[in-house]
Amino acid sequence: MNLRIWLLVVFILCMIQTKAQINMNVEIKTLQLQGYDNFPNNPKLPVLLYKNVFDFNENDPASTIEKILRENNWGGSWRNGIYSFHHYHSTAHEALGVYGGWADVQLGGPESDIVRIEKGDLVILPVGTSHKKIDSGDGFAVVGAYPDGQTWDMNYGKPEELEKARANILKVKLPSKDPVFGVNGKMFEYWE
Repeated sequence: MNLRIWLLVVFILCMIQTKAQINMNVEIKTLQLQGYDNFPNNPKLPVLLYKNVFDFNENDPASTIEKILRENNWGGSWRNGIYSFHHYHSTAHEALGVYGGWADVQLGGPESDIVRIEKGDLVILPVGTSHKKIDSGDGFAVVGAYPDGQTWDMNYGKPEELEKARANILKVKLPSKDPVFGVNGKMFEYWE
């Protein structure tokens, strides 16, 4: 077998393995947030929750999520949890792939909805979306990533942050790819 054919076979096998780790018939939940006090949120783009989108076939689910996100141009990834205080990013969208346990997360600021996320889920937060972990269990952990080389900042809902944050949010472009489904991904049915 010549080298070109061998490389093509390896590439195809890698793509098949990645596709096998994605639930193509994922349930998508949306949450449209309005600004709340000093948290701008994103009134144009909804939060997307892909329920049970990852099918973990191997012993390292965090690496599986990182690989899928990286293949779709969502980088700058990290592994950890979600802060237990309200915060948001005004310079980047954010994807959070859950690879362990569960968490109740408040999205939108104080007195807003609390959403349960679990192993296998992916949350896509549009730029400006406030988020805070309320409770968690069973070894809760996520991989976070940002699209197209976007870099995140940190905002805490302080009044002095709001004007600059709103200006930043207007400059942030839509991602070039859905973090899981690529160029023609499901995200683009909701984000225009």
